[in-house]
Parts: sequence; C-alpha cells; structure tokens
Amino acid sequence: MSQQDSIKLVQNYYAAFNSGDMDAFLNLLTDDVIHDINQGKREIGKEAFTQFMACMNHNYKEQLVDMVIMANDEGTRAASEFVVLGEYLKSDEGLPAANGQTYRLPAGAFFEIRDQKVARITNYYNLQDWIAQVSA
Repeated sequence: MSQQDSIKLVQNYYAAFNSGDMDAFLNLLTDDVIHDINQGKREIGKEAFTQFMACMNHNYKEQLVDMVIMANDEGTRAASEFVVLGEYLKSDEGLPAANGQTYRLPAGAFFEIRDQKVARITNYYNLQDWIAQVSA
C-alpha cells in the first residue's frame, strides 16, 4: 500500500466515524484488529471493537474536526491529529455523571495498516482535560 493509499484509508475511517456509518467504519478493520484504548486496556478483534463502539455511541455523540493525517513511505503506519467535538449523553462507568455536557478535546491516533485495512489503532487524549470539561 502506498503512503497516499494509507492516508486515504484513514480519511475514509474518520469519514465513516463522523457520518455514523458503523458498517463502513468496521469494514475498514482487519478481523484481528488491535485497539489500544486511551489510558485503558488493549482489546483484540473486530467483535471487541464493535462492542466498544456500541458503548461509545450510546454514551457520547462526537465529531472529529481539524484533521491532519500522515503516513510513512511504505504505507504501513499512519498517524492523525484532530479535535473531538463531543456531547456526553449518558453516564459512563467510573466517570462523572452525564447531563449533555459538551467538550472540545485535542486528540491523536496511531495506525498500523495491513492488507489495505486498519490492523491496529492507538488513541490518545488527555482524560483529565475531558473530566475537567464535563465536570465544570
């Protein structure tokens, strides 16, 4: 896969996320996708990722903006930087109570790409910043 193909894959990944098209979104993942959750555990497999996204979509409404995507020359790795515009819809376990709070959160992600799909995604954001925003 070329550098440009990898950038396009990540663009498609985020476009599907932003449009709420979970079928298209999940179709861009390998069956054995590795998901490193920010300040959390590692989950493996498309089924685990599907369950994670179901929980996220139940508790949060998010759009990703100000996207910058980069990839290595071989197209096997990519990275993105963006801003999450969100609304906290329903309380998530171990986090502050939800009552429709909005937030704006800088974030980033790293990707491993294999067989023209996302094989690993690692997300990063400042959880304490998010907690402060929804607790204000």
